[in-house]
Parts: sequence; structure tokens; C-alpha cells
Amino acid sequence: MSKVLKLGSGEVELSRPKRRRFSASYKLKVLAEMDGCSLPGQISALLRREGLYSSHLTNWRHQRDSGALSALRPTKPGPKAKPKDPHEARNKELEKENRVLKRKLKRAEWLLEIAKKGAELMEKMTLGHQFENEDSE
Repeated sequence: MSKVLKLGSGEVELSRPKRRRFSASYKLKVLAEMDGCSLPGQISALLRREGLYSSHLTNWRHQRDSGALSALRPTKPGPKAKPKDPHEARNKELEKENRVLKRKLKRAEWLLEIAKKGAELMEKMTLGHQFENEDSE
């Protein structure tokens, strides 16, 4: 957003100052150049040439030392790919096998229960048949 001032001789456009943004590569380049300065006054000359303040260098040095500048490298947009776990495929395979075995176990338990009930019925029938034979004798 800008303002236009009308003066007697013409118009002057006043725009809002914009905050400067420095890329991580620029910061690292300036810090490397600063590290190469060995004579007195070279750092001051670097600051004047680049239009920077000493506080910039101090902050950037802290960022570099803490690893923040390496984290600012440009990245592709979008969701990040998760690193593949070497055990993930094996875990899925074992989970599937576990589900299959649980189903088979459930069926086997069900069949055993049916067999038990059948055996109980057969036993009752044979006992009932014995009682009928005893009554008729």
C-alpha cells in the first residue's frame, strides 16, 4: 500500500518499507566471508558493503551453530515421505498370519464344541436306549 503526496512541483510516492529477508544460503555465504576476515576493519567493510548490522552476524552465527540454518534449506512442498521401517513389511505379514491362525483356531474350537455336544447326545441316546431295554425286560 503506498501513499501519494502532492507537493507544489509534483507528486511523490511514499511506500511502506519492506522487511528484508535473507536466505539461508546468503547468510552462510556472508558468515563464511566473515570467517575469512583477518585484518582489522575487514568485517566493518563487509557490513557496510552488504548493508548489514553486526547484530545480523551475531544472530546468524548463533543460528549456524545451533544447526538452524541447515534446517532452512529449501524443501519440496507437500507431505514428507516417511522413512521405511525395515521391520514394517515383516510385521504386516505376521499380523496377517496371526489373523488367519485366529480364524482357524476359532473354527477348530467350534468343531470341538460340536463334537462334544454330539458325543453327549449319543451318550444320552445310548443311555436312554439302555433304560428302554431294561424296562422291557
